[in-house]
Amino acid sequence: MKKFNCSFFHCLSAPVNDHNNNDFPEVENDGNFRLFSCNELKSATGNFHSSAKVGEGGFGCVYKGVLRDGTLVAVKVLSVELDSMRGEHEFVAELATLSNIKHENLAGLRGCCVEGTHRYLVYDFMENNSLHHTFLGSEQGRMRFSWENRRHVSIGVARALFFLHEELKPHIVHRDIKAKNILLDGNFTPKVSDFGLAKLLRDEVSYVSTRVAGTLGYLAPEYASSGQVTRKSDVYSFGVLLLQIVSGLAVVDPYQETERFIVEKVWAAYEANDLLKMMDPVLNMKYSEEEGIKFLKVGLLCVQEKAKLRPLMSEVVEKLTTNMDMKDVHITKPGFVADLRTIRIRQQQIGINTSPSPSQESSSATGATFTSSIWSMSNLAR
Repeated sequence: MKKFNCSFFHCLSAPVNDHNNNDFPEVENDGNFRLFSCNELKSATGNFHSSAKVGEGGFGCVYKGVLRDGTLVAVKVLSVELDSMRGEHEFVAELATLSNIKHENLAGLRGCCVEGTHRYLVYDFMENNSLHHTFLGSEQGRMRFSWENRRHVSIGVARALFFLHEELKPHIVHRDIKAKNILLDGNFTPKVSDFGLAKLLRDEVSYVSTRVAGTLGYLAPEYASSGQVTRKSDVYSFGVLLLQIVSGLAVVDPYQETERFIVEKVWAAYEANDLLKMMDPVLNMKYSEEEGIKFLKVGLLCVQEKAKLRPLMSEVVEKLTTNMDMKDVHITKPGFVADLRTIRIRQQQIGINTSPSPSQESSSATGATFTSSIWSMSNLAR
C-alpha cells in the first residue's frame, strides 16, 4: 500500500507535500487539518513509549506527543481491523469533515496518519486528561471538583451532545458517552472526544462487543438488545454520566450483591424520597441542595427504561441551566443492561441492524432490563 498524502489540505507535514495530488478528493477544510507521517508521530511520542501513554478508549490507546514545533498533542492509535475500515481516501475525507465540526465542548481533531497498516488520529492535548482519570481515580481526585466544577462539566457535556444531536446537520450520535471520553483542558472545560468515530468506522470495535459500541453501565438497554442506535441512546449514557458526576460513585460496583448499578442506587434513593444521600460526601455539603436534587432528577429522566420518555438534549440543557421547577416531575423506573453475555447470545441468534429508520428513533420501544446470575469481572473492568 502506497503512502497516502493529502496535499489538498492547506497545512501539510513536510514529508508528504512533495507527492502527486491528483489522486486525492477535493475536501472542504478550514486549513487546520494535517496529514502526519508515521515517522513524525513516532518521533513525537518516543516511538509510542509506555511512559507517554495517557489513556485508553474504545477505539485505541492514546499517547502524549510533542511535535517538532513544540506543540503538545494527543495521538490515538486506532485498534480497529483494517478490513472493517473504509478506503484510504474516504477515511481521510471523512476525518477532514469531522475536523471542521467546531464546538467549545468537542475535542479538536488536528489530523491523522494513514500509512501502510497504520491509522492514527491527532488531537489537541488536554492538560487534565479525562474525567475518568482525574475525577474518578481517587477520593482526593474528586475533592478537586467543587460543585461549581461539576456543574460546569455536566452542562458542557450536555451542550456538546445538544450540538451533535440537534444543531449539527446531519446529526451525529456518539454511541460511547462515558467518563473516559470526556477530556478536560487546563481550565477543566470538558471536551467530548471520539465523536463521529462510531459513524466513521464500519464495524466498531468496542469494549463490549464487535457489534455494539458502548460500555457496560453506560449502555442503553434498547440499543444493547437490538443494535438500534438513536439519539436517545446517547441521552441514556449522558444520564448515567451525570449521576456519576454528582455522586462520585462507580457506574458498576462488582462487590455489591444488590444495587450493583448506579442507576439502581439512585432510583432506590428517589423512591425513598432521599436523593440527597446520593450527593458525593467529599463535597462536604458545599452545594445547593435544590440544585443537587435537580441534577439527580435530570439524570434519572435520562435513564428511564422507555426511550420515548427520555428528554432531548436541548431539554436537558434547559433543565440544567435554568430555575425550572422539578418538584412535581414524573420519573419512571430506569432500565439497564446487567450482563453482556445475554447480548452476545441474542446477537448470534438474530443478528442486528445498526442503521435504524427515522421512525424507529421516535418509536415507543421499551428497553429491556437484562438479569443473569452470570457475572463477568473482566467486563466490569472495562
